[in-house]
Amino acid sequence: MMTASTLTDVNSALAALQRSSSELSSGHSILQPSDDPYGSARAIELQSELDGLGSYASSAQDGIAWQGAATGAMSGMNSALQRVRELLVQASNGTYGQSDRESIASEIEQLAQTVKQEANTQYGGQYVFSGTATNVPPYASGENNEYQGNHETITRAIGPGSLVSVSTDISTLLGNGATAKDGKLLDTLSTIAAHMRSGSPEEVSALGSTDLDNLDENMETLTQLQATAGTVSEQLQTAVSRVESLQESVSQALSGVQDVDFAKATMDYSNEQAAYDAALRAGASIVQESLLNFLH
Repeated sequence: MMTASTLTDVNSALAALQRSSSELSSGHSILQPSDDPYGSARAIELQSELDGLGSYASSAQDGIAWQGAATGAMSGMNSALQRVRELLVQASNGTYGQSDRESIASEIEQLAQTVKQEANTQYGGQYVFSGTATNVPPYASGENNEYQGNHETITRAIGPGSLVSVSTDISTLLGNGATAKDGKLLDTLSTIAAHMRSGSPEEVSALGSTDLDNLDENMETLTQLQATAGTVSEQLQTAVSRVESLQESVSQALSGVQDVDFAKATMDYSNEQAAYDAALRAGASIVQESLLNFLH
């Protein structure tokens, strides 16, 4: 009975020592659910919330990068259109001959292809201006100016039940080309080039009037698309800041539930190690050799 009692005390001291050692090595005060059922449930709940916030943060960051690709492409379009406008003003002042207008028409046609290339910008292997048909380039190279994407919306989740659209319907700017006669950008650029190549007084006169007005109208549409994209980017940035703040709060709450107090755990470990050593020494003096060992 004395031996059994002594071994029980020694094993109890060893278990306490191992417990403190595990807390120090893991950094957690809850090693298994039975240690603190309520705390374990709360830790699972907080960790789940933290994981959800992480997915929202990733989604918002991806949306920002997506909008960055779209904004960069629209900036490239704007540069091309500024050049088109400059050429159009030059060609409409009456000092250029037909050969000059032919050269300008060729440059404008090249700039139209540049605009289409910008519209085919990709992010992560996906076309940013094709709606949900992200594997399809919105505009084919060459003379086909028909929009190939769709008008469905791409969204990014930034919170529970909170979605932000990152789509830009570029067809509202570029349209479907001269065959559609929709007055949009590709139709306007094609018409400008045709008027320059024609050389008739009426069409040359149109360069500085209706053609210039149509180009300015399309440039205004582009400005509105850029402003919308900027607003979406700001909304996503705000969402990222909010999610990061929530992540910090939840992380602190989770730390308060499951993290060990290292100062206290270190002191407990030292005390329990001393108690275990004392138990071993006491046990060695109390549990003497058995009669069989003595006779042997």
